[in-house]
Amino acid sequence: MKKNIGFLMGAALGLLALPALAAAPQISGPIAAPDVPGSPSHNYIFFSSNHELAAHGYVEEEFFIKGTANTYKTGGLANAPVLASDQPYYTRIVVRRPINPKRFNGAAIVEWSNVSNFFDAENVWFYDWEDMMRSGYVWVGVSNQTIGIAALKKWNARRYGQFDVGKVVANDPSLKKDVDADAMSFDIFTQAGELLKHPGSIDPLHGLKPKVFLAAGESQGASRLAIYANNVQPQANVYDGFLLLSSSNPIRTDLKVPVFKVMAEHDVVTSGAATRQPDTDKFREWEIAGASHVDQHLRASREAMELRDDGVSLEAAMAPLCSVAQVGTRALTGEVVAAAFAHLTSWAEGGKAPPIAPKLDITQVNQPPMQSVIARNADHLAQGGIQTPAVAAPIAFNMGVGGPSKEAVDAGIHGEAVGPGACIRWGSSVDMSIDQLNAHYASHADYVAKVRKSAADNVAKGYLLKADADIAVRTAEMSAVGDR
Repeated sequence: MKKNIGFLMGAALGLLALPALAAAPQISGPIAAPDVPGSPSHNYIFFSSNHELAAHGYVEEEFFIKGTANTYKTGGLANAPVLASDQPYYTRIVVRRPINPKRFNGAAIVEWSNVSNFFDAENVWFYDWEDMMRSGYVWVGVSNQTIGIAALKKWNARRYGQFDVGKVVANDPSLKKDVDADAMSFDIFTQAGELLKHPGSIDPLHGLKPKVFLAAGESQGASRLAIYANNVQPQANVYDGFLLLSSSNPIRTDLKVPVFKVMAEHDVVTSGAATRQPDTDKFREWEIAGASHVDQHLRASREAMELRDDGVSLEAAMAPLCSVAQVGTRALTGEVVAAAFAHLTSWAEGGKAPPIAPKLDITQVNQPPMQSVIARNADHLAQGGIQTPAVAAPIAFNMGVGGPSKEAVDAGIHGEAVGPGACIRWGSSVDMSIDQLNAHYASHADYVAKVRKSAADNVAKGYLLKADADIAVRTAEMSAVGDR
């Protein structure tokens, strides 16, 4: 496989040398998965989707890839020089695609898995699986970090035991702390994209020919992907656009492909406010009021998989330790992500840039680990940013970020999740009381009208797709809110 390297930017970017060319990786598959997901043998795809893929016209397949990769000296906002070449690796990709080519919308989303919870978590898929299948995207998950591979090998040594993408630094005291255990992850991600774009005798997409390849990641995965976008993408030129969900990493301003950041309220308050960048013709940042780093939709999508395949859910175990057990907000993060993907697809094809969205109203920017201060209304809900119906016509206190707040306590609002570890990232969602709802809405029709107005406004501005706005309105219509 010949990588599309192109001309680099030379001394102005501090680049020392052109990256070496890696040999084309071997691909095998689809790998048989004979057992029913949940079987004790674990002879199936780890985190095999529990959604009715066939009913949506989709199929899921796993492929193993084996090759050699470059490692890079990453960091900063310049092209990264190669440190070493011919480093052997063996890993997998998982593909979910429309069976009927007529259902394919022409865009492939390639996700950098998140390993924060010590396994491969396809968090972008978990946020947006409904629209990915509704709109006809191809989704591909790449396993390219040591922690995720270690979890796969432990889960089923017979299926994944030969996998290797490097040494896990945390478990190997012989390695220096400043060694990047995932140094091969960047070139593995490049080669996965090349395999999809230029398949050989084994085609993971079964003849589908994407017009655009969109790289996506969430949180830790998005942070690694941001490094890739800054340091490797200008040399590899594999991906046509990037969606970074919950990443505060600065992005270089001379990229030739668009980068779209989507930030939850938590992300902005805890770190993103200090690293904001202006929107440009190749960069957008949307910020969602009332959205936590892990919301209830992500939890509902992921916890079922954790319980089935690992027997334990970290979120479920942590929730009772938070001051508010209803962790995770119910703002429409996934629906905003769906709109962002629709815009990014067109943008990457050469269409117009997405609409510019207002930023969250930050009244004081603080450097992490101190939280920045965000303006809040009488319900203690965040002001500014994208105001989805859950915040514009609230029936719950959706707090995107946890932490003690005297103002909330004084107002009789106890919706902030305080406690150890992830409680702050989860935020919370606490239902309003009957009296509080009655104070907001004169009748059920009044509530529905306000939801309908917010939904229509978000569609008009491009922050929600009409299909998701219609769901929000129908949900309001079927509720009892305002029925006195």
